[in-house]
Amino acid sequence: MNPIRLLLATAALLFAAHAASAAPFEDTMAQRTLACTVCHGLQGRAGPDGYYPRIAGKPEGYLFNQLLNFRDGRRHYGAMTRLLDPLSDAYLQQIARHFASLEVPYPPPTAPRVPAELLERGRRIALEGVPASQVPACAACHGAALTGVQPNTPGLLGLPADYLQAQLGAWRTGQRRAHAPDCMAQVARALSPEDLNAAVTWLASQPAPAQPKAVDRLPQPPAIACGSAALPAGRQQP
Repeated sequence: MNPIRLLLATAALLFAAHAASAAPFEDTMAQRTLACTVCHGLQGRAGPDGYYPRIAGKPEGYLFNQLLNFRDGRRHYGAMTRLLDPLSDAYLQQIARHFASLEVPYPPPTAPRVPAELLERGRRIALEGVPASQVPACAACHGAALTGVQPNTPGLLGLPADYLQAQLGAWRTGQRRAHAPDCMAQVARALSPEDLNAAVTWLASQPAPAQPKAVDRLPQPPAIACGSAALPAGRQQP
C-alpha cells in the first residue's frame, strides 16, 4: 500500500477508536459545572493550593449568595466574575443546588505546628466568642458542630487556614462584602489580628464530624443579624 494511504488509514482507525472510547456527552449540571471543578477540585471537594475552598455540600442558599456576590461585585475575583456575569439568578440557583446536593468525604486536617496555647485561644474564640469585644462565638451562628445552618450559613470545617485567613482579611478591608447587615465584616473588624489568627488556626485543625451536614436550625436566634438575598423561588433566607 502507498505509504501515504497507509498513514491516512492508520490515522482514521486511531480516530475511530478514540471516538468509540470517549465518554458520551451528557447534558447534566455535573457536566456543565466542570469549569467550576477545574479550580474547586473534583466534585467541588477543594482545590489543592489552599485558596479554592470546598463547595460540595455547602447550604444551597449560601452558595447562591456567593455566586450573586461574585457576579454583582460584592466579592472580587476576575475569573469568577467573568464566568458568572452572563448567568441569570435562576441558573445560579441551579448551580448552587447541584453542589449543595453532593455528599463527598472530607480530607483529614493538617496538624498545625503552633503552641498549644494558641490553639486553646482559637478554640475559646470559636466556641465562646470574645465578650470584651462583643464578638459572638463562631458556633453561635455556624452551629454547635460548626457544620453550618440551613439555608445560608456555611460550615467552617474542612477549609484550609490560608483560605480562612484570606476571607477574614477581605472582610476586614472591605474587599469582600455581603448584603446589609454585613455581620461577618462586623466580626472580622472587631477581632484583633492575633485573635483572628488563633481562631483560623484552630478551625483549620479540626476534623469534620461523622455527620458533616448543616443543621436545619439553631437552638436559638443568632447573636447578630446577617443580610442575604432572596432565592429566585421567592423563599427568603433568614
